[in-house]
Amino acid sequence: MTLSCGIVGLPNAGKSTLFNALTGKGVPSENYPFCTIDPNLGVVLVDDPRLRFLSEQSGSRKILYATVSFYDIAGLVKGASQGAGLGNQFLSHIRDTDAIVQVVRCFDDPDVIHVAGKVDPLDDIEVIQLELILADLQMAEQAAKRMEKSAKGQPDLAGKLNFLQKAIQHLNDNLPIRSLSLTLEETEVARTYPFLTAKKVLYVCNVGENDLPSMKNGYVDAVSAFAASEGASCVSICAKLEEEISNLDPDDRRPFLQSLGLEISGLDRLVKEAFSLLGLITYLTTGEQETRAWTIVRGSTAVEAARKIHSDIAKGFIRAEVVSYEDMVRYGGRVGAREAGKARSEGRDYIVQDGDVILFFHQ
Repeated sequence: MTLSCGIVGLPNAGKSTLFNALTGKGVPSENYPFCTIDPNLGVVLVDDPRLRFLSEQSGSRKILYATVSFYDIAGLVKGASQGAGLGNQFLSHIRDTDAIVQVVRCFDDPDVIHVAGKVDPLDDIEVIQLELILADLQMAEQAAKRMEKSAKGQPDLAGKLNFLQKAIQHLNDNLPIRSLSLTLEETEVARTYPFLTAKKVLYVCNVGENDLPSMKNGYVDAVSAFAASEGASCVSICAKLEEEISNLDPDDRRPFLQSLGLEISGLDRLVKEAFSLLGLITYLTTGEQETRAWTIVRGSTAVEAARKIHSDIAKGFIRAEVVSYEDMVRYGGRVGAREAGKARSEGRDYIVQDGDVILFFHQ
């Protein structure tokens, strides 16, 4: 499983600067609207010091980190769903993503143009949400229209049509699909449609360098309160600073952060928050060939985790030997953990925990 996020926001909110920092792809981020004219995809390795420690213990030939895919979409503006600006033509590229990362401008700078002429993060959020709602409404109405023609004489389509009509009414009230109360049957139907507003949202407050190290200001407070009101996640970063950090030698990044009073980069916090938002965790495997992080949904069983490696391992599952990462460190590896009685033998229904180091036994 690879987590994928679509980055959206108004022009000059800091989307492409953030994308550059995440991926180092050098996407243009000049101070004018619509400089991103193609959807950009970047795959980011999720930094995990646990893998480096385990790799040293096992003498692994390679390390395979978990990854997150980010799609940078051209800046959306009011009227995008009706063809204004360039953003609407790229919305299709984020319909299949797992979550939406909305970059919200939370800094004042007279030298950086705001497309609306003033900095108002809540208004910016409303503009983006309305455009996504309108795009979903257009899709739902088209689907309902097609279904009305074919539903006659096909009772099995009635449930789908009823859901679409319910969704259309909700969207017409300027409300996102994620806030729509659905039955279990309707939830299953909803999954067959790539609604943008059904996705979970992570709001990224892009602050100025003068807001370091707290990364707080009145704009951030307003966005945080709004995010909390709708059960969304919120994280503050300084995209400009993160882009500068991404250009440093890896060994120089942590000392530079510490010199600014920061313990962890904004990008690391963003990725961790995205994992948490979607209920994802990683379990670890290690050996001479490789040390690897595997991304699974929180609550997955041992046999489901085994299936991430290969379906044959799940099919022939016998047991899983599980050692927590902390015990791998404390007892110097799996052998030491076994001697200390910390290597547990778990069955197929064991619920895997984040940081479990697992060795699967199978036929």
